[in-house]
Amino acid sequence: MAPSNTTLRWRISPTKEIWLPLIDSLTLNWHLAPGTPLSQFYVEKGADTPSAHGTHLESVTDGYRWMGRSSTYAHPVAGEQREIIPLEFVYSTAMPNAGWYAGIEFSGRTRITLDRSGASLRSKLGLNPELGTFRTRVLPRGSFKTPTVFLGAFRGGPDGAANQLRPWVRAVLNNPLTWKDPQYPLLVNNSWGSGMQVDEPLALRMIAESKELGLEMFHLDAGWFRGVGDWYPDPRKFPHGLAPLADEAHRQGLRFGLWVDWAQAGLDTTPGALNARDPKVRDWLVNDLAPNWKPEEFKGQTIDIGLPAAHDYATKEVKRIVEDYHLDMLEHDGYLVAQACTRDDHPHTPLDPGTLDLTHDSGFDFDLGSNSTDVSYHAVRAYYDIYERLRREHPGLLLEICNDGGRMVDFGTAAHGDYFSITDTYDPLSNRRAFYDTSFAMPAAMLESYIEKWPTPRIENFLYMLRSGMMGWTTIMLDTTAWSAEQHDAAKRAFALYKLRLRPFIRDAQLYHVSPRPDGIHWDAMQYWNLAQKKGVVFVFRGTTPDEPEHRFILAGLNPDAHYQLPL
Repeated sequence: MAPSNTTLRWRISPTKEIWLPLIDSLTLNWHLAPGTPLSQFYVEKGADTPSAHGTHLESVTDGYRWMGRSSTYAHPVAGEQREIIPLEFVYSTAMPNAGWYAGIEFSGRTRITLDRSGASLRSKLGLNPELGTFRTRVLPRGSFKTPTVFLGAFRGGPDGAANQLRPWVRAVLNNPLTWKDPQYPLLVNNSWGSGMQVDEPLALRMIAESKELGLEMFHLDAGWFRGVGDWYPDPRKFPHGLAPLADEAHRQGLRFGLWVDWAQAGLDTTPGALNARDPKVRDWLVNDLAPNWKPEEFKGQTIDIGLPAAHDYATKEVKRIVEDYHLDMLEHDGYLVAQACTRDDHPHTPLDPGTLDLTHDSGFDFDLGSNSTDVSYHAVRAYYDIYERLRREHPGLLLEICNDGGRMVDFGTAAHGDYFSITDTYDPLSNRRAFYDTSFAMPAAMLESYIEKWPTPRIENFLYMLRSGMMGWTTIMLDTTAWSAEQHDAAKRAFALYKLRLRPFIRDAQLYHVSPRPDGIHWDAMQYWNLAQKKGVVFVFRGTTPDEPEHRFILAGLNPDAHYQLPL
C-alpha cells in the first residue's frame, strides 16, 4: 500500500464563530492474532546535539504504551524522552519484517501514540493535547484544517520502510524544481567559520576561495546585519551592501545564500528595524518583555506570525530580503514559530491564567502554557503561507530550514523547504550520528552537515573530518584560507569526487544502514546502492578501538552469486 494523505476540514457558519475541541487527524485500530510479535522503530531529532541513542527499536508487547512528541523548539531535557521526527514504523519481527508506517505533515506541536492491549493495537496521530485542554477558535466563514498525515505499508524492516518512504517524500512533498537542478545537493562555503567577524573583504576572499576549491555556493551567515530584527547590511562591515557580493558570486559561477532570523525582534530604532519597544511591534510579541531585556548577538524575541499584522510584515520582509540582496538561497534560523502567547487579542486561544511557564534562553523568552498547541498551529499555518508565496514569486529559490540546528526536521517543513540543518553540533561523530538517524525519514540530499574545525594532525584526520559530512548536502564552515597546501589539494579532490561520483548516489540511490549507529569507537558505515545501474558506494569510518584493525560489513542489495568490481 502506498502512502496516502488524510486531511479533515471544517467550514464554518458565515454568521458566528465556534470553538472546536481536539480532533485527531488519524486513528488506527489493528486487530492482532494473540501473541503476534511486533517491533516499533522511531527516530529522534538531532536538535542541539544528537543523543547517545538517536534511533529506538522497541518490542511492542501487551501493555506497551508510547507517545512521541514533535514541535519547532525541540529542547532536550535531561531525563526526558527527546522529540521525534513525527513518524513511526511498526512491523512484525518475523521475516520479511513487514509492517506499516505513519507520519504527520505538520510543524506545530504534534504527537503520535501507540498502545497495545491484548489483540488490539491502537495508534493516534495529530495535534498534541498536552499542557492544557486543546481548543481552537474558528471565525465566521473561516475554516480549520487538521494536520495532514500519511500511511504506508512496507517490508524489510526500517531500511525497507525508509527506502520506500524517501522517494515518496521527494515525489510528493519536495519542490520538483529543486530536484531538476543537477547541482542539488550543493557544496557550500559558509562564513560562520569566522563567526560574527565576517565583513566585505573576508566575504570576497571566501567567494574567490570557493571558486578555486570547486564549491558551488557562498553562504553568508550571521554577522552581516545592523542588529537583530534590523535586517539591513551593517554599513561599517558591508559599505557597498550585499547585492554586489551576490553579483560577484554569480560572476564566479557560484550561488549566494543568506542567514536571516526574520521572526525575531530586537531593539534597533533605525528605519525598517523590528523594534520590540515599538508599540505596534510590542503587540506582535508573544509576551511583554522585562524593562532590562536586550537581544543577544543574533537572537531576539519571537513575534507571533499567526497574527495577521505580523504575518503581513514577515511576508513583505522576506520578499524584500530575497529581492534586494539577489539571493539564491534563504536560511531561516532561530525560533520562527511562536508557542505559548500571553495575548488575548491574537487569533489563537487565550492562555489559561496561571499556566504560563516562562524561561529565558539565548536572548529570548521561551514560553509554554495551556494554549501552546493552538498558538503554534496558527503560527505554522502562517509560516507555510509566507513560504508558499515566496516560492510562487521566486520558484528557483532554495530554502534552508535551520531553526537552531535540527529542531524543525519534519514532513511539513519538507514540503516548504529544500534541505535541513540536522544538528547544531558539527564534529565528525555528531554529523554521522545525525545523518544516520534522520536518513531513515528524509532523502539524503536534504540532510545538511555543517563541517567545522576539528583537530586534524594528519591528512587522514582531515579527510575523515570532511567525509563525515559528505553523505548528503555538504556545507564547509571553516576558514579554508588557513588550510595547508596539502589540505587544500586533498579538499579539492574530495569535492571533485563528490560532484562526479557521490552526488548521483546521494540523489537517486537507495540507502542502507549497514552498521550499528556510529559511536566513534567501533567501525561504522553507510551504503548507497543503485539497483538499476548495479553500482554503489560505501562510506566506511574506523573508530578508536585498537583491537579491530579490520571489519567486515554485510552489504545490501547485492547478488551473492555475482562478482562486483571495486574501483581503485
